[in-house]
Amino acid sequence: MAQDPRAQFKQWLETGEARLQPISLPQRELWENSPVPVADPANHICGVIEIKGPITPQQCEAALERVSERQEALRISFLPGKERPLQMIRASGTTLLGVREMAANSLLDDVMLETYRQPFDLLHGPLYRVDMIRRGHHDHVLAFAFHHAIADGWSLGVFVQDLCTAYVMGLSGLSKAVAVGVMGLKNTLPPVTQSYFEWAAAERAIWHPAELAKRADFWKSRLAGSRGIWGGIPAPDPLQRWVTAIPADLARGVKALAVSHRTTLFSTLLAAFQLTLSKWTGKDDILVGTPVANRNKEAVRETMGYFAGVVPLRGQLDPLQSFSNHLHAVSEATLDAFANAMPFAELAAAMGGGRPAGEHSIFDVRFALQNHPVPDVVLPRISTKLRMRSTGTARFDLACELTEVGSELEVAWLFKPQRFATSNIAELNNLFLAVLTNTCNNPESRIAVLTF
Repeated sequence: MAQDPRAQFKQWLETGEARLQPISLPQRELWENSPVPVADPANHICGVIEIKGPITPQQCEAALERVSERQEALRISFLPGKERPLQMIRASGTTLLGVREMAANSLLDDVMLETYRQPFDLLHGPLYRVDMIRRGHHDHVLAFAFHHAIADGWSLGVFVQDLCTAYVMGLSGLSKAVAVGVMGLKNTLPPVTQSYFEWAAAERAIWHPAELAKRADFWKSRLAGSRGIWGGIPAPDPLQRWVTAIPADLARGVKALAVSHRTTLFSTLLAAFQLTLSKWTGKDDILVGTPVANRNKEAVRETMGYFAGVVPLRGQLDPLQSFSNHLHAVSEATLDAFANAMPFAELAAAMGGGRPAGEHSIFDVRFALQNHPVPDVVLPRISTKLRMRSTGTARFDLACELTEVGSELEVAWLFKPQRFATSNIAELNNLFLAVLTNTCNNPESRIAVLTF
């Protein structure tokens, strides 16, 4: 970087090395609705690939370069603007691979936190980081972190797919014929069908003022009088993670309950979660936020970037109502909410400000059934295992994230330790399991009985 960054940026723009574009609608959420500064590490999303087999840092770095060429999100940084920042998209990216040894007796999670918690330079970039951590001979971990402004949960799977494909391409002496035969991996990294910039421009064109006003009217009615469960300024400390599971037999029971009531697994789990939070907090008006992938077009399924949206879901519980009736109400309300989803930054603006600086926007609890596609790839002489690490963001105090893992449902609880102790979360988890069990066994019982 030149001594005068402004002169360097000007030169890049004049020579075509970089171009400026408005930030996307999802990116606006980070600048306008996050309780913490956008550069805070709380806005990082992370993952890890466990690798067993012969692989070198040089091979990894070459693969990263290929992925950076394909995915413009990896070449984005942000310039301050008069009203909002601007995306600066570089024609070529900077690839930095960290390499380090894992000390004896170190815990992998502690080592990975060094990767996850380092802040990014939003102005200069790059806004991602990959560390190759050596645990032993032919035993490595690739820990990677992205700033949320350039990637969402779906992007992690895209990144791993591209990285593995690029690695195959780089193997010395590997012919195209061999590369094509590797378990569904492509032998090239062609340009994505639609770039992140192209998608963002199309989204801005769709959300014209009349459509935004129509959706805003729906949400003003739907959310009238609602509040976050705890309210106030969120605790400043990072989210902690506690993982457990819904056992296979109970998971099967929940799925059967959803089928028998002609609804989705998501709505069934959400209805039980609402009952759980109501019992735990003593409140009968439960508002949570849930993420949506926002990738309903095939053209962007292989594009990295921050596409995801957030939809508020409100449940008002009547203890005299049966769970079956509550489940049907939740299912209908959820369908309506998804059908009227709008960019969260615009939704928050439509609902009106008035919140103190740093307070949560609209909700302070997140509930998610994760369905990001996880690539299942096979590499020559190498075995890999991808783990998405739910780190959450600072925009909520509590989260319940469920993922189907085999016949079980993994439950990742994310929470602010200044607000909750781990023992509180264990109590909440036990209550959730009890509610799920009761609703599966007695769906026609009144809510008051099921949460007794």
